[in-house]
Amino acid sequence: MKNGNNKKSKTLPLWAIVSIVIVFLAVIGGGIIGYAAWTEARDEKAAQKTADTFIAALEKQDYAAMSQVVSEESLKEIDYTRKSMAERYETVYGGIGAAELTVSGLKLAQDEETDQYTLSYTVSMETALGSLDEKVYETTLSQTENEYQVDWNTHLIFPDMEPTDKISITTTVGERGDLLDKDGSPLATEGTSWQAGMQPSTLGEGDQRTTNLEKIAGTYDITIEELENLLKQGWVTPDSFVPFKTMVKDAELPQVAGVVYQEITARTYPLNEAAAHLIGYVGEVSAEDIEKDPTLRTGDSIGKSGLEATYDERLRGQKGGRIEIQTSDSELKTVLQETEVQNGEDITLTIDAEMQQAAYDQLSGESGSAVFMSPTDGSLLVLVSTPSYDANLMSSGISSEDYQTYADDPMSPFLARYAAGYAPGSTFKVVTAGTGLDAGTIIPEETQEIDGLSWQKDASWGDYKVTRVKDTPSVNLADAFAYSDNIYFAREALEMGREVYEAGLANYIFDEDLKLPIAMNPAQISNSGTLDSEGILADTAFGQGELLLNLIQQAVTYTPFANEGNLVYPKLTADQKTAEPKQAVTPESAAIIKEDLVQTVQKEYGSSHKLAVIDQKTAAKTGTAETRESETEGEDAETNGFLLAFDAENSSYLMVSMIEGKSSGTVIDAMLPMLEKMDTY
Repeated sequence: MKNGNNKKSKTLPLWAIVSIVIVFLAVIGGGIIGYAAWTEARDEKAAQKTADTFIAALEKQDYAAMSQVVSEESLKEIDYTRKSMAERYETVYGGIGAAELTVSGLKLAQDEETDQYTLSYTVSMETALGSLDEKVYETTLSQTENEYQVDWNTHLIFPDMEPTDKISITTTVGERGDLLDKDGSPLATEGTSWQAGMQPSTLGEGDQRTTNLEKIAGTYDITIEELENLLKQGWVTPDSFVPFKTMVKDAELPQVAGVVYQEITARTYPLNEAAAHLIGYVGEVSAEDIEKDPTLRTGDSIGKSGLEATYDERLRGQKGGRIEIQTSDSELKTVLQETEVQNGEDITLTIDAEMQQAAYDQLSGESGSAVFMSPTDGSLLVLVSTPSYDANLMSSGISSEDYQTYADDPMSPFLARYAAGYAPGSTFKVVTAGTGLDAGTIIPEETQEIDGLSWQKDASWGDYKVTRVKDTPSVNLADAFAYSDNIYFAREALEMGREVYEAGLANYIFDEDLKLPIAMNPAQISNSGTLDSEGILADTAFGQGELLLNLIQQAVTYTPFANEGNLVYPKLTADQKTAEPKQAVTPESAAIIKEDLVQTVQKEYGSSHKLAVIDQKTAAKTGTAETRESETEGEDAETNGFLLAFDAENSSYLMVSMIEGKSSGTVIDAMLPMLEKMDTY
């Protein structure tokens, strides 16, 4: 009889057991493989982070940050610390003027056998000698727990550099090019000067050294901190000459303990004040200059203002020199970079040095300016602004006291007045006349009947009136120039109307860039760019309103009346290409205005009659532009005086001159002696 609780024992088939084992091993193996893959990904990420940090700090030249991701073990092997590593970069890269470091070809690779990461990359940089050939670097990364660090040695500064090697740089500065006048006379050239320098061994020690440095600082207007920084430079030895100030050739040379003098070549300016605004000056580079241009080093000179600054790269040329890796015994190991010196370029200007000096002398003592231009080819012959400053003193290193004297001068000696915008006054009437003649609204023989010294169109003008100086009842175009009659020209502009007048002005240079190496704002007809009221239209007709033109722009604007109606663009260098001349007015209209300006000189009642003593046939127009209305009854308004004059026979020159705060008669008196001698230049 069978027992119902008994069960038959079952055994799994072999294939099933094998299947279970395979699944189990697959699960376990998959976990192991997954963990290994995760670990590998984590390590790669950590290594990449270290590499990226190191490279980013290198490009920023943040050597302290670089040292924080470097293996201490690798540093110990070459007897370095993180601090000394950063200092080594500062010494080597700083010494050669390394800048603009750029890394390319960055690659992080893992060795399949050792699992060690190798970092490779290429670096390009600028140095004091220009662009250095690309250098290829390679190193390894060491793992510390879950982090990686860069294995460092001096090969990562330069591939051939050993821990005890050093860098040597020798530079040769080419001669700075000259700025020359149109006939080859120098306006900026090399001369001689004195350079004051410290000799460390003669400064003494301790308190004596401190006392001597204080004396030097006080005598030469330099801070003790600046002196100490100069003495800390790596090349300085006890017997070195450490320059700190350049002095003009004829300057007094104070005798101070620790200071010696050397005669050096120095930039000099033969016309000095007479051309200072235009030519500018050179000066020692600042830290900001060096940051902008890594080829510069402390002690270099560059153009600081004027054409010296504008044309600095052309004038400066290219340094020559050599950067070497040397052994600790100063033996040559590797030449990293070598360049040939190139002298700077001489640049010939259109300026006439003799005329420039003469114009400056005539305006001396005034706040004024003069521009002479060839109305046929655009050459700028004279660009003078007064008062001026001593360019030789600025170049040699002006004291803060002397500089402040210039800065505080109410006559603004640093202002280049030929590039500043002014209302041109009545000289601008030639433009109004040219526009009206071409439009047919001005008939030269027709007269205007004008009653009194003031006029307004109608009561809609309110308190606004146009005024004139001479009460002449009947005025034609020639007399309007001779008497400089504001009412005549205001009426003519109103008759033309805004559209016709603005169309005429469009033939000139308003809002144009004259492509000169001089900072200036474009000429404007008004603040809004249009003559949007009758008052503005009337005022503009006689050179007031919101008109703004500098003296260069005025000279260019008036060239059509000395050049058969052709407006000629200006140039300042002999090789400058200018825009093609354009017909601003018809030759017929230009001829009428030119003859009227000649008559303005020749007629006894003409506003420019003082110029009649000039042997050469001269055309001229005066202008007196109000800069503010009088605040007290009976008090004259503040004015600027202008004079336009040109050679009416041969068109050899056109001049615009101005004196602030004076009348046009003062300008005639100032410039007449020079204009009388124009045929001798």
